[in-house]
Amino acid sequence: MSETPDSAVRTADTPAPSDGGTTAGTAGTSDVRAYVERHRADFLGELAEWLRIPSVSAQPEHADDVRRSAAWLADRLTGTGFPTVEVWETDGAPAVFADWPSDTPDAPTVLVYGHHDVQPAAREDGWHTDPFEPVITDGRMYARGAADDKGQVLFHTLGVRAHLAATGRTAPAVHLKLLIEGEEESGSPHFRALVEKHADRLTTDVVVVSDTGMWSETTPTVCTGMRGVADCEIDLYGPDQDIHSGSFGGAVPNPATVAGRIVAALHDADERVAIPGFYDGVTELTDAERALIAELPFDEAAWLTTAKSHGTLGETGFATLERVWARPTAEVNGIGGGYQGPGGKTIVPATAHLKLSFRLVAGQDPARIETAVRDWLTGLVPAGVRHEIVFGAPTRPCLTPLDHPALTAVAGAMSRAFDGAKVRYTREGGSGPAADLQDVLAAPVLFLGISVPSDGWHAPNEKIELDLLMKGVETAAYLWGDLPAALAAAGPAGSAGSAGSAGSAGSAGSVQDDGADPVRHEDDA
Repeated sequence: MSETPDSAVRTADTPAPSDGGTTAGTAGTSDVRAYVERHRADFLGELAEWLRIPSVSAQPEHADDVRRSAAWLADRLTGTGFPTVEVWETDGAPAVFADWPSDTPDAPTVLVYGHHDVQPAAREDGWHTDPFEPVITDGRMYARGAADDKGQVLFHTLGVRAHLAATGRTAPAVHLKLLIEGEEESGSPHFRALVEKHADRLTTDVVVVSDTGMWSETTPTVCTGMRGVADCEIDLYGPDQDIHSGSFGGAVPNPATVAGRIVAALHDADERVAIPGFYDGVTELTDAERALIAELPFDEAAWLTTAKSHGTLGETGFATLERVWARPTAEVNGIGGGYQGPGGKTIVPATAHLKLSFRLVAGQDPARIETAVRDWLTGLVPAGVRHEIVFGAPTRPCLTPLDHPALTAVAGAMSRAFDGAKVRYTREGGSGPAADLQDVLAAPVLFLGISVPSDGWHAPNEKIELDLLMKGVETAAYLWGDLPAALAAAGPAGSAGSAGSAGSAGSAGSVQDDGADPVRHEDDA
């Protein structure tokens, strides 16, 4: 690999720009594509510059780098043309807010969410190159944050400029806002408070999350929802100290045994969560949705290889993808207690510990789940054992109906970017802060991402496919022009209030009629 100046990216090969290929849709498609290709090299140079900032929010020694990353993005958004750009402080790392009003008075408002912090990375983790010195090879850019999430945030800067250039506008066709946080990789501990504090500035008709991906390079997809999560730690206290199992065993309660019984009681014989009231309110999959998911070219053996697992197991009556995307779960994240060293130590241990997490789906309320778990646990712990349970901050599930007009617009814009390819809809098995935006702002959440499973989020040698990155740019450019008409045609039914509920499943029919049907890959979130 040859060395290049700091202002450019190190490259093992230079990917040849496309000639625009065959266009689909209106003449605006070729205009957008031509603009994107003309500015591709400069855009990639900017992305490389940003990726060199090791904005690792989880490591205190990088706090200044996270702040430097926010300042870099704020400067780039100002250069893009946003008239209002602000760095918003939190009790942790800063977020960046940008606002570009449309010159059309009744234009809808769109809020784009992403994050500028990244996961920890070091060469010794297995990286082939320095994780914070971007390298291009075989049409891919390798660097920490290339896919998660700097590349997918930055494509909006070129996307909005392409939108303006292709339409001749001086301001976007939508009132465009961005909120890019700096703590997503640390669990977004201050994000909800930030959104609540600035709710009046963040008012929107639609939220677009660019922190997700597609099924594969050849199967463009749009995610329609994410599961929520609630987690807890349980401490069990029996004797005041470890005691002799011969003298006292069988006559006093053993907290380690109690921990085992709690774990055994989590599920019934059909692998359903056995906590009373756990499924109350769950939005069930419709037959149409299940049929559409089943159309996905899903290779379970390959999926198991990715999962580093040797067999599937889950709730009876549901396929693997249905379990991951649309069913709630209870998992044991950790269990311990008593002697763990070599050889035997015949004791009744004084303490035992459990860590549990619950993935939640549309219709479930984390507060009700917490109450149900507490009541269930109280009934399992015998006299003579004291227990303490502490819940972490929950994340709510979010789900956008498949027939929502804004979702149809996202699929249409992506189809144009992919030369008329059929776009499918999917869900995420993981969880994220998008639900806080839906909850506080009462707006539907849409997902626009172009990353693919091989990009290696959170792993060594994270990368982004550069041609797909340009497809993300194009999709954003088309979307800002398409959304106003889509929402206007829907009338009151397309308003934020009617689609913001996580409990609304919507219908698949209208989307399928447009040539798009839902699928989804499992993400690392």
